Amino acid sequence: MSLNISKLRNIGIAAHIDAGKTTVSERILFFTGVNRKVGETHDGQATMDFMKQEQERGITIASAAITAHWNGYQINLIDTPGHVDFTVEVERSLRVIDGMVAVFCAVGGVEPQSETVWNQADKYRVPRIAFVNKMDRTGADFQEVVNQMHKYLGANAVPLHLPIGAETTFEGMVDLVQMNSVRFIEKERIVGPIPENMVEQAQEARRNLVEKVADLDDEIAELYLEDKEIPTEKLMAAIRQATIKLMMVPVLCGAAYKNKGIQLLLDAVVDYLPSPKDLGAVIAHDPANEEKTYQRNPSENEPFSALAFKLINDPYVGQQTFIRIFSGKLVNGMSVYNTNKLKNERVGRIFRIKAKEREEITEASAGEIVALVGMKYTKTGDTLCDENQPILLESINIPPAVIEMKVNLDDKKNRSKLSEALAKLCNEDPSFHAHFDEETEETIIAGMGELHLEIIVDRLKEEFKVPVTVGAPSVSFRETITAPFECNYRYVKQTGGKGQFAHTVIRFEPNPGGGFEFVDITKGGVIPKEYIPSVQKGLAAAMNKGPFAGYPVVDVKCVLVDGSSHPVDSSDMAFQLCAQMCFKQAFMKASPVLLEPVMKVEINTPDDYIGNVTGDVNKRRGRIEAMRRFRKGSQKLDAFVPLMEMFGYATALRNLTSGRANYSMEFHQYMPTPKDKQEEIVKERNRKD
Repeated sequence: MSLNISKLRNIGIAAHIDAGKTTVSERILFFTGVNRKVGETHDGQATMDFMKQEQERGITIASAAITAHWNGYQINLIDTPGHVDFTVEVERSLRVIDGMVAVFCAVGGVEPQSETVWNQADKYRVPRIAFVNKMDRTGADFQEVVNQMHKYLGANAVPLHLPIGAETTFEGMVDLVQMNSVRFIEKERIVGPIPENMVEQAQEARRNLVEKVADLDDEIAELYLEDKEIPTEKLMAAIRQATIKLMMVPVLCGAAYKNKGIQLLLDAVVDYLPSPKDLGAVIAHDPANEEKTYQRNPSENEPFSALAFKLINDPYVGQQTFIRIFSGKLVNGMSVYNTNKLKNERVGRIFRIKAKEREEITEASAGEIVALVGMKYTKTGDTLCDENQPILLESINIPPAVIEMKVNLDDKKNRSKLSEALAKLCNEDPSFHAHFDEETEETIIAGMGELHLEIIVDRLKEEFKVPVTVGAPSVSFRETITAPFECNYRYVKQTGGKGQFAHTVIRFEPNPGGGFEFVDITKGGVIPKEYIPSVQKGLAAAMNKGPFAGYPVVDVKCVLVDGSSHPVDSSDMAFQLCAQMCFKQAFMKASPVLLEPVMKVEINTPDDYIGNVTGDVNKRRGRIEAMRRFRKGSQKLDAFVPLMEMFGYATALRNLTSGRANYSMEFHQYMPTPKDKQEEIVKERNRKD
């Protein structure tokens, strides 16, 4: 049956850790009839958290996709992690959804990770509605959360609800659009008149809502100024348009754990968040010419285009590739073109996913999110399209891995099993990296944080049955140069038979933020054309392990100025080796420095401990950027702190503040390490080697 695209909602649920995202998702699945009973995070029974590690920790690690139905609408729901170590999961989900439900805790309000997620949603221009959860908790304050959304997120947050009671007396809400009250008994919603003691307050709140909408919609403004009755349908249509255009954020409230407010949240998803049709065409680039762009409308009649946003290794069907279809139609057995890999892929099977369960379908069309089985080359961020009309969709931003750990095997026989498992994990998670160090015969894994690597190690043992022991986590440094240097290097090797000869003159220059750049300015064929790529290859290989302390080298421009060759003894390998030696020799003379990852840290602390916290941040070589009043009696502190100083910070902060402060951190940028620290690190590294 062909899907009515205007009745489709691709939504994500995102928030700070512990705001209750997964509980909200579970209630959505229950009320939409996907589940017969409610799964709970705290007892490890959540449908969306189906990984063993998620169930044990009560947190979401991998964004899970699921299809549900509500009042004739199809909702593709993606539950995303709140922990910053899994920020790439949020990033790739936001790239493919059309609307977002931002969940806030009625007590915690706008917490550090809420800001991160909000900024990511701003980047991808995702329309959103807010759900203030946990209204039944002690300290719940709906209006305070709305104020914080204005203050810290710069959001035009407009309440559509007025809570009836709060904390233990929270019963339900006044719906300011319908102007009635909604209470909840067990899992039933009971609609009735507004309580008498709230009529005046509700009328004032409704006036405020209409004023806010009138500022954004001419028709509502006209009716409001003429003091005419505003029909509910017109008001809803105006709220919908303002939400889709990112001009306002409707705010709802509830208590998901107590089954209060979820049906109204589902109504709001359908009423105010966009369908793929509302958002219109997606912009794509010409693979051969980035300046040339194409539009792909969300229609079955357009050429096929889709973005792969997630890979999962399923023990039963093999690798599942999750895709969002932006245009056209996908049919079982169809051949599609992967623009990034320049390869054709045959679609084996198409699935609609219900977390860990799946429903096989024969076709899928524009706007849908499905999983494919049988993809050989496709990775996260790749574009799949019609091979006769190739395009390139905007990919997904993958942050660099900043922390690493050594993984050792008790039994060397398991080496191939380990490399196979790591290959699958790298495939699934683009923010995770692994490599084998030939010299030390150790496997190094790298990721976004301590928890990220802890989960990976857990999965190696539990899921892949590879018994490993691990070293302590360490910082993933980088090396670069700060001064230019030109090196003239001649590589000559005479053996019994054929000799080896290569000669290069290369100028090395700092290239801040530009990565590795190779430029060939040789003239007159001094180095034969076929050996130029060999020079580039040799330089790239040398940059994997810097001469300074053995860390990867970044931000260096290599200009091939001159050189020479031998008609018999020159070869691809000779020029590769010559370039490597040239690089190593020059690097140490070009004022090398060690770069360390610096984290953006946000700390919420009660006023009583602000002195202890700031003193401790300064001790950790941190730079305090801003301090602001967070809510009554507490402050929010923004700082930039080197990652190497942040190990064990959770325990230290707990001790400093009697467990009353919390923090979140994310990667900011690589910065030069102070000279004394640099010497320490290089000495330590050389001692180990």
